[in-house]
Amino acid sequence: MSVPNQFYEYVDQQKSDFIDRLAKAVAIPSVSGDASYREQVFEMSRFIVKELEALGVKVRTVDLGKQVLDGQEIQLPPAILGSIGDDPKKKTIQLYAHYDVQPALLSDGWDHEPFKLTHDEKTGRLYGRGSSDDKGPLLGWINVLEAHVKLGLELPVNLRFCFEGMEESGSEGLDDLIKDEVGPGKFFDGVDCVCISDNYWLNDRTPCLTYGLRGISYYKVTISGPARDLHSGVFGNTVHEPMTDLILLMSRLVKPNGEILIPGLEQLVAPLTDEEKQRYDVLDYSISDIEQSAGAPVALSEDKSAVLMGRMRYPSLSLHGIEGAFSAPGAKTVIPAKVSGKFSIRLVPNMTPDNVDPLVINYLKAEFAKLNSKNKLEVENLHGGKPWVADPNHWNYVAAKKATEAVYKKTPDLTREGGSIPVTLTFAEALGVNVLLLPMGRGDDGAHSTNEKLDVSNYIEGTKLLGTYLWEVAATAPK
Repeated sequence: MSVPNQFYEYVDQQKSDFIDRLAKAVAIPSVSGDASYREQVFEMSRFIVKELEALGVKVRTVDLGKQVLDGQEIQLPPAILGSIGDDPKKKTIQLYAHYDVQPALLSDGWDHEPFKLTHDEKTGRLYGRGSSDDKGPLLGWINVLEAHVKLGLELPVNLRFCFEGMEESGSEGLDDLIKDEVGPGKFFDGVDCVCISDNYWLNDRTPCLTYGLRGISYYKVTISGPARDLHSGVFGNTVHEPMTDLILLMSRLVKPNGEILIPGLEQLVAPLTDEEKQRYDVLDYSISDIEQSAGAPVALSEDKSAVLMGRMRYPSLSLHGIEGAFSAPGAKTVIPAKVSGKFSIRLVPNMTPDNVDPLVINYLKAEFAKLNSKNKLEVENLHGGKPWVADPNHWNYVAAKKATEAVYKKTPDLTREGGSIPVTLTFAEALGVNVLLLPMGRGDDGAHSTNEKLDVSNYIEGTKLLGTYLWEVAATAPK
């Protein structure tokens, strides 16, 4: 079963219309993390529902309840569940994407209005918040569907859509929805695999397929002592200072070379196999790639594989900030009465928040005791998520590999991401099927940053990739 040539021709012919569709979506500032934009998130959901229904998709919006945000109780954006096709002879693919975006203001340093899609004809780039994360990929699926409907082509698989509007703010309510919709006669019944387009190539040259994500445990360490902030001229060298204790504690978490100092964590990491090591050795990646992304020559090693494994398959501990400390301009001579340090650990198999927490908390308590301080220590886990790894030899990945080779004429890299997409693990565990991460955008798209962009070539060729993947699933998957 091969991809009809007219599909590719249609995508090329409709390039301007597809860009216009993306422009309309980007113009809706669907920022989920700011209560003042909540109506725009709902507007974005209505835009997607209209697009899907116009192409024959049976759509249902699901009320996910309410949340407290910015001091007010507001309605959560709906989950959009859609289905088209119910042929028992075909595979059923569950698609996921999100329609909310990160905040963006022109004053943040954007070169263009962030919620107006700007097409730079010279570079072939489309600038705008959400262009790459994740409105471009979401609309890519709608573009694929439109091509089949308008050409009268029968879809080679059954499709299920699950689009949410809270991914950038913790996916509130989605886990419960997915678990509630699993079972005979429910929405996810009969799904054979999942495809998520919410990540990026490793660089700007080579497409990739992603089969793993790190989890996370995020901690807050609070040291408190005096009843109020104190004057250093009066109380310096006369009382136990919370800031001094906190700095010492945080300095005992990780070395400058990235080595985590908490005993027992290393023993939780799954051993590296020869097959996996080979995957890192052959990735199209260089030290200059990471240093270009970081904006400075600060890589921990000159060994490409070591750097990649540090990002993808080994844990990391990063210090993020200190709450309660003086940080404004000037020279305020204050001794803070209470300070909180924040750090996170990126988790890998076989680490979980449950087996990492006791090691972290007990270590911090033991190190604090060594200080002989009269201050008080409190350690909290603010949030956590487990890591996820899929089988990259599964037919779902084989189909995506063939599709990538057909569209880009390159064999895709097999990668694991250093970040977290919690819904990936939820789908894998709740549905019990293989989950694939099939990116549209490049590694330099700048998601979450200023001047986020999506290259026109990635949008159009990416649309072809998503469509080709459906046909390759039909041809590759066991009957």
